[in-house]
Amino acid sequence: MAAASGRLILASTSIYRAQLLRQIGLDFDCVAPEVIEDELPDETPPDRALRLALAKAAAVAQRFPHATVIGSDQVAACGERLLHKPGSRSNQITQLLQSSDQLLSFHTALCVIDSVGARHNHVNHTQCRLRALSAGEVNRYVSAEAAVDCAGGFRIEALGITLFDSVRSDDPSALIGLPLIALARILRTCGWKLP
Repeated sequence: MAAASGRLILASTSIYRAQLLRQIGLDFDCVAPEVIEDELPDETPPDRALRLALAKAAAVAQRFPHATVIGSDQVAACGERLLHKPGSRSNQITQLLQSSDQLLSFHTALCVIDSVGARHNHVNHTQCRLRALSAGEVNRYVSAEAAVDCAGGFRIEALGITLFDSVRSDDPSALIGLPLIALARILRTCGWKLP
């Protein structure tokens, strides 16, 4: 297989995804995908995550046709209820209290479009059980870590880890927003040199 050459682009402006991608030691650029993320009726969380990851990668690949483009999206749910980015302190508190002592599902999808236009997809499923949280615990957490830009209202890679009883996943980086184990496998398939 020929070594990959050219540009590697993350189709995202997420600081969390960029931080994760830096861990594998490749140079890359970030480009906003400018994709509308509307929900579709009767769409399952994993289907929505994959649809949006594909849309993000395709939108950027169209602008940079000879690059390798990485698109990713995450959809979180507590039972049938989707968990969005809270956007505010009060929404973060409400979301955490509603999720207390519940099993949460995070579906993190990945789409890589390589420099010849081939698509490589993956969806990771992570299950997290929040422990039973009191209002005081939630308020202390939110005061210490305003994770209003994170699905579920917590940052598991930081203080948010204290909110959990368990996390089950094949790839712990997926919960932060980019499944690096699958991504590294796909990039090697595309000719990128990784350890």
